[in-house]
Amino acid sequence: MIKRGDRKLQILQTLAEMLEQPAAEKITTAALAAKIDVSEAALYRHFASKAQMFEGLIEFIEETLFGLINKVTAEEKSGLRQLESITTMLLGFAQKNRGMTRVLIGDALVHENERLQARINQLHDRVEATLKQAIRFAAGQNELPAGIDAAARANLIMSCVSGRWQQFAKSGFKRDPMQYWPDQWRTLISH
Repeated sequence: MIKRGDRKLQILQTLAEMLEQPAAEKITTAALAAKIDVSEAALYRHFASKAQMFEGLIEFIEETLFGLINKVTAEEKSGLRQLESITTMLLGFAQKNRGMTRVLIGDALVHENERLQARINQLHDRVEATLKQAIRFAAGQNELPAGIDAAARANLIMSCVSGRWQQFAKSGFKRDPMQYWPDQWRTLISH
């Protein structure tokens, strides 16, 4: 017998798996329920709406990404290495979590409640702010030029990351987000 908390997790895992399909159509609660072999009513015992299911995935993404970011910033003393580690982690997260990548780029949220896209946009803004902090830290340590525009550079790096996520998802998960990364990283941080 699956416990209540386990069923909720199973629903979210199955939703993420369904999002991993390159040609995934809009996911319906009927299709999700069929995949888990439960009734739609059983889904609604755990989540009030499909939007709440997507919110559960977004919460997982937020907790995972910011948990890893906090670990990097706590352990890494070099601002430049913090920046590189965070950026590389963002690409690696997509590589390992295909369905979540479709949520990160908003692709899976197109026909859903607009507050979900707003929440993803907010997540992107928070990540970009973290990158900006790391750039300022690196500049303060003379690892980057003191006059660097941290906001502009953080935006450039975030644009590159989200572009790599986009290419990965839109290629049917064939274009590895880590491909060319070492060379691209050197270009992104060059003075």
